[in-house]
Order: sequence, then structure tokens, then C-alpha cells
Amino acid sequence: MDKDEIIELVAGFPGVLTVLPGPGDGSPEISWGGDAFFYYAPDGVPPAKGQPFATVVTKDYPGDEDSRLDRSGVFRVNVFAGREAFERWTGRSPREAAVEKVDVSRFDVIFAHPVYGSLGWLAVVNPGPRTEAAVRELLGEACRIARARYERRERRRQRVSDHR
Repeated sequence: MDKDEIIELVAGFPGVLTVLPGPGDGSPEISWGGDAFFYYAPDGVPPAKGQPFATVVTKDYPGDEDSRLDRSGVFRVNVFAGREAFERWTGRSPREAAVEKVDVSRFDVIFAHPVYGSLGWLAVVNPGPRTEAAVRELLGEACRIARARYERRERRRQRVSDHR
């Protein structure tokens, strides 16, 4: 799977807003050119407080250099997995996996995100034959989790609005 295939796959999920940062959009310059951020936002507006449910990054960010994304053609898919899927893929809770040292620069291996693993995020550098099906499954599940969170917030907002 290359990064464009992943972006196309996730962008095709119903209700997904794909943000491809670039000059003039208010995003940090480091994210310009190749990175992608995925939100569940059926109205097309990124949630004010929400985080993306998945990202594709193509370069090292400060404090997150261990995947060595500075190598030519290297990218990393990051996915909010939630506790259950995280434990299924790592064999540990997010808190436990955060202290485990693994080589997060290896290709085609699912691992706890090097920075956000303790929050239930998984990552894969250059997904390939070993992880393609899992990455597709994890991305779909992350979108479902984000959609459920969005729908809960909307129901809560509606109840508050109805009581005014």
C-alpha cells in the first residue's frame, strides 16, 4: 500500500473529511506537502476540539523521529485503535506498551505509536503485504469509533438545545 492508496481509501469512507495541509490554510509548515489528517466530519468542518482518527505522515516531527521518516519514500500510518484493538495487536494495554521499546522504523509492522501509544494509537511504517489487511481493518474501525463519538456529541448537543 502506498500513501496515496491509503488516503484514497480513507477519504472514501462516508462522512470523512480529509485535510491535506498546505500554505495559507493555518496548518503548521512542517505538515505541508504529503501529510494527511482524517476526521469524521459529515458537515465538512473539522471538529473544533476533535483530533483526527488517523493520519499519514511523511516526515519526522519534533520529538517523534524514531520512525526515521526522513528516508526517501517512507511514511507512517497512524490510527486511533481504541483499547480493545490496541491490546489485540500489541498484547499489552496502551499504558504498558508505551514503555516497551521496539524498533518503530521497521517497515510493514504494527506497533504502538511512538508518541501516542499510551492513548491507544497504533502505527505502521510503509504498510505492505503483512499489514495491508490489518491497516484497512484498523482504519475502518477508527472511522467507526470517530463516527460514534461524533453522534454522541450531536445527541448531547441536541438534548441541550431542546431544553433551552
